[in-house]
Amino acid sequence: MEYSVPIYWRNRISYYRLIGGKCKSCGKIFFPPQNTCPYCGSGNIEPVNLPRKGRLLTYTVSYNPPEGYKLQTPLIIGLIDLRGTKIIAQVTDISPGEISEGMEVEAVVRKIREDRTAGLIQYGYKFRPAISQR
Repeated sequence: MEYSVPIYWRNRISYYRLIGGKCKSCGKIFFPPQNTCPYCGSGNIEPVNLPRKGRLLTYTVSYNPPEGYKLQTPLIIGLIDLRGTKIIAQVTDISPGEISEGMEVEAVVRKIREDRTAGLIQYGYKFRPAISQR
């Protein structure tokens, strides 16, 4: 499978720095950033840095992940609450037997996937147990 380098390149800052969008009209914060507020439809959006730490609300474990993620089996995907802004992300540096809902997690930049035919390695955010949890 080939990935689009231009799309990845355009969005790399939000992938690396966890930058969301804040609507100046309704005050809602969302991720990933968009040109239009998903809550009120306003186009009055400003970038906002999201917190690097949050709580794992829930998670799932895949022992048969999709193409491009086979080397990361078992693949843990979590729903993370960053002080009201919820994002879905891969959880790393923990085994399925150690993970629990409600644990504190922190964002890290890691390799997300690799397209061997195109030679593209994609980096982005993942979450691991917070240092105080280890």
